[in-house]
Amino acid sequence: MTELKHERLREQLLAMIAQDLTSHERLPTEREIAASFGVSRVTVRRTFQQLEVERRIYRIQGAGTFVGEPVIAKTLELTSFSQDMRQRGLQPGSRLLLSEVISAGDEIGYALGLRPADPVIHMERLRTADGSPMCIDNSYLPSSLFPGLIENFREGSLYEVMADTYGIRLDWADQILRSSVLAESEAELLDAPAFSSAFIVERTSHDQRGRPIERGVSLYRGDRYFFQLRTG
Repeated sequence: MTELKHERLREQLLAMIAQDLTSHERLPTEREIAASFGVSRVTVRRTFQQLEVERRIYRIQGAGTFVGEPVIAKTLELTSFSQDMRQRGLQPGSRLLLSEVISAGDEIGYALGLRPADPVIHMERLRTADGSPMCIDNSYLPSSLFPGLIENFREGSLYEVMADTYGIRLDWADQILRSSVLAESEAELLDAPAFSSAFIVERTSHDQRGRPIERGVSLYRGDRYFFQLRTG
């Protein structure tokens, strides 16, 4: 019975958040919720704890409990940022921070099957969802495969431009996910607290012929993302 009350209250609170409250708006107190929904404060406290783990709410000592920003579930399937956001009903956006041609170097050259001195295109972009900064994305591409990309690309989906303009479609990727924290400069770009949690995804993406096409490093805000992994 206690479990049923807990689950029912969770659904009721999520409905209240969706219908009546916005991000960072204060929720009623535990006492007020207990009285409104006819449950004990123990049930309210337990439900708050679960919603906090799910990042639906957050607490500030002495100030109360507040609605969190929408959290996005990200899989490790090879999809573009723009695809991910559109599938969730959000408007993707980007700001080009850096666009240059550099030497591949040892690490990027090895990932892309190039010599260290070979030229690669490096693009750094701030990716947004409904105008809110979500991640910093760095892409490295063999310069020989994308003539004119530096001069012509400013915004939108890089993967779509690669497919539509250059006829190169990415098919699969080797990816590594690791945890990190935001440096002060990164936190400023992402509108997040310095040294707050973050995820780094390193990927080497291949086309249908098996050629390595992109070496990517993406830095995601830890308070707006969680990663879903499926096994079996």
